[in-house]
Amino acid sequence: TTGEDLDVNQSVFSEGKQDVVTAFEIFEHLLNPYTILREIKSDKLVLSIPLRLWFSSAYRSKTDMWDRHYHEFEDWQLDWLLEKTGWKIIDREKFTHPVKKIGFRPLLRFFTPRYYIVYAERVSSN
Repeated sequence: TTGEDLDVNQSVFSEGKQDVVTAFEIFEHLLNPYTILREIKSDKLVLSIPLRLWFSSAYRSKTDMWDRHYHEFEDWQLDWLLEKTGWKIIDREKFTHPVKKIGFRPLLRFFTPRYYIVYAERVSSN
């Protein structure tokens, strides 16, 4: 995309089929990721999301009103959303995001998976 608000403008999906669609840390910002996942014209999808963390509240930028998380997924929720929108997960992985700070949260981030990445293929057409 070119930065358009996908909750409002989904015209990018009518521009034709792509070989692979990538979406890195986008779906947590969308009000309706279901519609976007249904509209993608591709047979392959690679996407990542930050995982919901029990020790941290939902992300909300104090300076940028658009840089906020509407959804904070657990892995099973994204898996379910992909299945409901016609995708089959071929591969998935969780990974950590250690930070070089001292404290309780930085310690937990060293051991707790923070991100989830998925490779999926379309199993049903729109």
